[in-house]
Amino acid sequence: MPQFITVERAGAVEIITLNRPEKLNAWHKPMRDELKAAFRSAAESDAVRALVITGAGDRAFSAGQDLEETQKFLSGEQGAAWLDEWRVFYETIRGIEKPFVAALNGVAAGSAFQVTLLCDMRVAHAGVRMGQPEINSGIPSVMGPWMMVERLGLSRAVELTLMGRMMNADECHRIGIIHRLVPQADVMPASLALARELAAKPSIAMRLNKRRFREVTEPAFRAACEAGKRIQGQAYASGEPQRYMAKFFEERRKKRA
Repeated sequence: MPQFITVERAGAVEIITLNRPEKLNAWHKPMRDELKAAFRSAAESDAVRALVITGAGDRAFSAGQDLEETQKFLSGEQGAAWLDEWRVFYETIRGIEKPFVAALNGVAAGSAFQVTLLCDMRVAHAGVRMGQPEINSGIPSVMGPWMMVERLGLSRAVELTLMGRMMNADECHRIGIIHRLVPQADVMPASLALARELAAKPSIAMRLNKRRFREVTEPAFRAACEAGKRIQGQAYASGEPQRYMAKFFEERRKKRA
């Protein structure tokens, strides 16, 4: 049984819930391994026609990477291996040829923002914030900028990456990365309704459309993965991410004291 996610079925729709609310659903390797297994199972099941992913609680879809994991890296090799693990994780999502909806119940930051961008459509409420704040933890961004360039254009991708700024729901809706903005209580019902609508579409056309989108974006994805291994290796070899993450944890400890 999964420990860090829950999986349930609503008719032809598989609902996958990130389940570490005490950590704002931040993911570490054990959670990502459970997610990969759930994604692959849903992709292979004839009974599943669409997927919805959400987070437990009402504060966060996911805060992204659990910094307690990456703060422990001692070498550039660990940073490069970490990025390569993300490559496999993202390949698993990109390989799902069924509709995939993100039900955003709260903040989606860093790699969680990236995962939502890999979903086909996103439903959220007015309190949701999304963005790429990795630079504030000393982590260079590679995969996020690639996704943002394709979806938002270079100018906004540069600004969001270098500033580490979080966007509110209104801005995200205005620029097209939130497709449906609904009251908070309606996020999951609206997401399920959207998933069911997509699930009812002709399945072969759906699969071939998604396959073609993957083909179109594959060269840039591969280039980003290769660059990411090199860049994360350099960053973690320098020790800067570890220092900034240690500073973050110390400031949080003082606030709680």
